[in-house]
Amino acid sequence: MNVVKENPLKTRQDLEQALLDLVQPVYRIMAAQEKQGRVHLGDSGTVYDQPRQEIEGFLRTLWGLGPLFHHPEKIAAYPTLFDQAKSGILAGTNPDSPFYWGELQDYDQLFVEMGALATFLILTKKSCYDSFTKAEQKQLCQWLNQINQHTIPPTNWLFFRILVNSFFEIVNYPFPTEQLENDLAEIQRYYLADGWYFDGYENQIDYYIPFGMQYYGLLYAQLTSHKESPYAKIFRKRAAAFAATFKDWFSKNGAALPFGRSLTYRFAQSAFFAAAAFAKQDFTGLSQAEGKYLLLNNMRQWFQQPIFTTDGLLSIGYAYPNLVMAEGYNAPGSPYWAFKNFILLALSEDDAFWQLPETCPDFPKQVVNPHSRMLLVHSDDGQELQAFTSGQHSHEHAHGQAKYEKYVYSTTFGFSVPKGSVLPKQGAFDSTLALSEQAINYQTAFGFKEYRIHDDYVYNLWQPWSDVTIKTFVIPCYPWHIRIHQIETQRSLHLLAGSFSAPKDGQVTNGKQLAYAETSVGTTGIKLFTPGSCEVTQPEPNTNLLYPQTHLPQGHFEVAPGKETIILACLGHARKNFSDTPTIEVAFKGKKVSYWLAGKEHTVTLAESME
Repeated sequence: MNVVKENPLKTRQDLEQALLDLVQPVYRIMAAQEKQGRVHLGDSGTVYDQPRQEIEGFLRTLWGLGPLFHHPEKIAAYPTLFDQAKSGILAGTNPDSPFYWGELQDYDQLFVEMGALATFLILTKKSCYDSFTKAEQKQLCQWLNQINQHTIPPTNWLFFRILVNSFFEIVNYPFPTEQLENDLAEIQRYYLADGWYFDGYENQIDYYIPFGMQYYGLLYAQLTSHKESPYAKIFRKRAAAFAATFKDWFSKNGAALPFGRSLTYRFAQSAFFAAAAFAKQDFTGLSQAEGKYLLLNNMRQWFQQPIFTTDGLLSIGYAYPNLVMAEGYNAPGSPYWAFKNFILLALSEDDAFWQLPETCPDFPKQVVNPHSRMLLVHSDDGQELQAFTSGQHSHEHAHGQAKYEKYVYSTTFGFSVPKGSVLPKQGAFDSTLALSEQAINYQTAFGFKEYRIHDDYVYNLWQPWSDVTIKTFVIPCYPWHIRIHQIETQRSLHLLAGSFSAPKDGQVTNGKQLAYAETSVGTTGIKLFTPGSCEVTQPEPNTNLLYPQTHLPQGHFEVAPGKETIILACLGHARKNFSDTPTIEVAFKGKKVSYWLAGKEHTVTLAESME
């Protein structure tokens, strides 16, 4: 999609053209397949059936087309596109149509897609819904009303029912008003502080907060017929507070932190700022110009990545097409959740947003976010972000241990997910500790017994077996970070300590206590301060989210029954060679860690140390 790659994303016309370039391949395929309200975009499987995959592929495009067709003149400009969307909705909600979307069940995937449909219908009410016959309107509302007749999970899904019932209020369709009130009240239980929520699971804080809880809260506040609703005011107040700390999940070049699940939604990472612009929401501690910078730079850097198929479709994957990293609910049409950014197109041509300058915000050098359980570190130039985490956990979806429980996540070096666990190269154990009794079948942390995020280090306690306890301390000192593992074990263990992965190019240097790779994106390495060995390894292809083939510096240790302390430092120096990297030395005694970075001494006291 070179045409998208060349789009400067400066004006409303640029955003409109980007949407057209992304959505038209989908609608051309739908027309060629002679389908209405569904489109077959690929053959990979999901936890829901193929008909629902095809319906999802259509309905998710409405996140973009609703804002576009909010303006009647755009319907006149793109009549075929509008007619396809409109006829798809009519066919999908007509029980007599061969393309009917069907009778739904508890926890049905199509309840998710109702959020896009309800938002489209509100934004295009005069041009679309009001043009339907009474019978067509009734069929549409009856199909949507199934969300009030079934069980949905107590998560961000509640907002889909809130949006549907908000639409019903607008068109005077009868619905259980107590359901809307109950759902809005339930959302309040997920609130933490400073604009942060959890999404159904208290130990899982990820992009479902910005592109889910916050995004839908702003949609509700802007679209509800009850503008003075106390919930609308609450959602706005929380959005105002949220921006100041969420901005820390970005780097200066627009890249957002690769972390957590649903990363195949890609530039939805910045959708919160689009929803805020649509809702005319000001921020506390961040200007609208800075929000615009983060939004558009995030989209620009995404459009430079090879994220498209040869047919011009958004692929499943992250920085390249990749099914290895996908969740079970990632269908071929799922990536079009990224269209939520195009809520911007609901703004008129003369809206003040388009005239705002793009202003780069200041990024903190090192700051704790207690709500996302991260110690966030930006490089001096702001171009690299590393997030040191502890206490995150996702028990339900693929690769939860890799997506939530590694020691550090990087905008430059990303992270890897395993293809297998038998051999180290299959596990791609970057930014983590993997252990085994037989030097095969390695495991990494999946749930910590204890964790704490301090201003200058991160702590966790992991018990892989009842007779093995590992206390880990991670101390950021960019471009290095120090890891100290205090181990009590009644078993002999093989340990693999992985540094950052980097693309498989450039120069590799291996030594017994120091190994590093100088690559096209920077230098990654490992240095050991206790006996062991290290080398730059090559994991299985398609394990890293950013690079199809990678180098991975890795340390290897053998631990006998008893007590052992392992000390090492990992290097992730973005856009720099090893010759540009400061030297590091580490000493540890009692509870005190002393380290020398480029000859300058620093000390950190570890409150939880066993010493």
